[in-house]
Amino acid sequence: MQSALHLIYPPQCVSCDAPTDTDFALCAECWRETPFITGLSCDLCGEPLPGEDDGSIVHCDACMTRQRPWKQGRSALLYRGNARRMILALKHGDRPELARSFAPWLARAGEDIMQDGLLIVPIPIHWTRRLKRRYNQAAELSRALARETGLEHAPQALVRLRRTAMHDGMNVEDRFSNMDRAISAHSKHGAILQGRDVLLLDDVMTSGATFHAAAHAATRAGAESVKVLSLARVARDA
Repeated sequence: MQSALHLIYPPQCVSCDAPTDTDFALCAECWRETPFITGLSCDLCGEPLPGEDDGSIVHCDACMTRQRPWKQGRSALLYRGNARRMILALKHGDRPELARSFAPWLARAGEDIMQDGLLIVPIPIHWTRRLKRRYNQAAELSRALARETGLEHAPQALVRLRRTAMHDGMNVEDRFSNMDRAISAHSKHGAILQGRDVLLLDDVMTSGATFHAAAHAATRAGAESVKVLSLARVARDA
């Protein structure tokens, strides 16, 4: 059946529509243009760092400057080039199916911080933005990652209490002020967080302000521990 479908609809690159060998894949050229994070990176946010990875735990300047309310963090991509184009297509281009392509990348990036019993929880968006987009891109990613890893996910565990301002153009402190108490456990579905090890998931991490608010919300709801995973990380030299 699959072969017959491929005769009619041959696999195409999810980024540029060039022919590929398999579904939901990148062509060779787009793969080369996609900045995957490899080597030494911050143990709290996943930002790539200079130097050799010898297994030691290292932190970036931002994570040493501001205490993070989570234990560990990883990211799959740098938010630039083809990664940025694909994430914008997921977020604003009505292409939720891209989450299926991103799931193996997320699973590989977070492999060493995921364990049995981990609960995947997407960063929530305000209902007005969800109404406009028709979906929450973080929830699409969490659903795809749960399918990829077999872990449980709780797409409604957290809720955005207010429509926060967009962070574009804000400095770091304004971003944290903007997100202060903006996220909470859902009045009905948040009980699932009690006593659980939680993995918060979002498409992009910049300052970490949104993850900060969500991690505090999960902890207040009784989460045993919190880790974070982003599809892409905005690096300081980006």
